[in-house]
Amino acid sequence: MEPYKHIPVLLNEVLDGLAIRENGVYVDCTMGGAGHSAAILKQLGPQGHLYCFDQDDYAINRGNLILQEISANYTIIKNNFLNIKEELAKLNITKVDGFLYDLGVSSFQFDIGDRGFSYNKDAVLDMRMDTSSYLRAYDIVNFYSIDELKKIFYMYGEEKYASNISRNIVRCRAEKAIETTFDLVDIIKQSIPAFARRTGGHPAKKVFQALRIAVNDELTVFEKSLKDALLLLREKGRIAVISFHSLEDRICKQTFNDVVNVKLPKGLPIRDADIIRHYRLVNKKVIIANDQELLVNNRAHSAKLRIIEKI
Repeated sequence: MEPYKHIPVLLNEVLDGLAIRENGVYVDCTMGGAGHSAAILKQLGPQGHLYCFDQDDYAINRGNLILQEISANYTIIKNNFLNIKEELAKLNITKVDGFLYDLGVSSFQFDIGDRGFSYNKDAVLDMRMDTSSYLRAYDIVNFYSIDELKKIFYMYGEEKYASNISRNIVRCRAEKAIETTFDLVDIIKQSIPAFARRTGGHPAKKVFQALRIAVNDELTVFEKSLKDALLLLREKGRIAVISFHSLEDRICKQTFNDVVNVKLPKGLPIRDADIIRHYRLVNKKVIIANDQELLVNNRAHSAKLRIIEKI
């Protein structure tokens, strides 16, 4: 029996947005629970192929079980999507018809308590997507300076009480190491005024999000990978990005706009119609989940989908 139920976010919108060609080459940069991967693979014909990136052993094993029931036309690559260009080159893949990024944490990473992603389950502070990497949330919480903690919580979590939380973390760890998620949750709750704890969801949500982003260097990795994906895209190929955080969405929006909007020196006698563009936005307005999906998939509430096409 599955330990959790995985529901891929914005599935129909992603499939429509990618405009899948049955004999095309597609890359799921964030396989996770393999929900999107399975749906893409089902639409591919005998000459099509799906490449799936993930660095989590549990995801890879589970994804393989799911995908092998559909088709043999897939390859799972155990690596961070930071390295899509290099890893695909090893397989002689230089052009791709479609990329998908489903950012954030996979459902199972929250549901498997000992991974340390969830503020609702007591576990060692870990939060590594790749469990072979060295930096853990424990290391940040116990050894980073108060200024470094404050910056992480404010920048990546947009946490209003970053100063109070950072100060109390440093005070508590001087007496005893902060080892578990619940240890940290207790400190966060003590650092936030009672009136603020009564609204806006769990009081530890923003700090845990910020730590996860910092541990996995998610924003830097995403920006570099997305720029590589744009270069690998075949003519009429598309990239679909699902983000759950304002900073991720900002990076996606800015990166897409940079390649769509051709910047020319002022004063040149060139009409807009004469400019040759290499990319176009498939959806100028961000796509969000409809009411029906929101009823059955809580994770979809903060999801935003952007799609770009190479002309």
